[in-house]
Amino acid sequence: MTEKEDKSERGGIQVIARAAAVLRALRDNPTGMSLGQIAERVGLARSTVQRIVAALQTERLVISDANGGGLRLGPELHALAEAAQYNIVEHCRLLLTELTQKTGETADLSVLRGAGMIFLDQVPGTHRLRTVSSVGEVFPLTTTANGRACLAQMPEDKASQLIQNEWDRNGIEGNMVALQQELATIRKTGLAYDLAEHTSGICAIGLAFRDWAGDLHAISVPVPSTRFEQTKPVVEAALLKTARNIEKMIGVGER
Repeated sequence: MTEKEDKSERGGIQVIARAAAVLRALRDNPTGMSLGQIAERVGLARSTVQRIVAALQTERLVISDANGGGLRLGPELHALAEAAQYNIVEHCRLLLTELTQKTGETADLSVLRGAGMIFLDQVPGTHRLRTVSSVGEVFPLTTTANGRACLAQMPEDKASQLIQNEWDRNGIEGNMVALQQELATIRKTGLAYDLAEHTSGICAIGLAFRDWAGDLHAISVPVPSTRFEQTKPVVEAALLKTARNIEKMIGVGER
């Protein structure tokens, strides 16, 4: 490869990476964004963003909101997602099984839908005293490990809105500053905790990830409080390894 070809290839890769960053910014803001807002979010000059958006609009990957709400993801992305159908449960089943084998505890897979976490799959633990949830059961966001893990993956303003809505529905006077500080810690460590806050006698540790379509999912390990402190280091290590395996599976490390 010549020096000119090498520079051209690197430039092409950079353009793709920047276009992907723009698409992710729009994904996280489904109500629409202006060019200036996108530029600020992705850290690029407005003129650069304008050129990228123009190319994405030509391919119908980005559209202008007819009601003046700014730029939004286009219909072609939905068509691409439909063409790349997958089963997240099938892909994560082995990971859940490995978690249970390493920890002896139950391992859960859930997805964020609307204002709650819906359980998609579960591998029961091997202990006689174990935690079990039903597939299809809906858990809240603010008091669960899987819910907090997903909140930590969102922009702070969106997470705050979901938190406040949940508190308002349940008549809770929560401390938004304290919870946002906890979410900041989760972003750094990758792990979220429920110290018997959702269900008395049951603690949990969880992690969150986005799938190929950008949907937020969580894998969590609930543990009876009586053995939580003893089991905690093993569960933490196993979940962090699971997180690395998920990055390989979904290609997060290449984004």
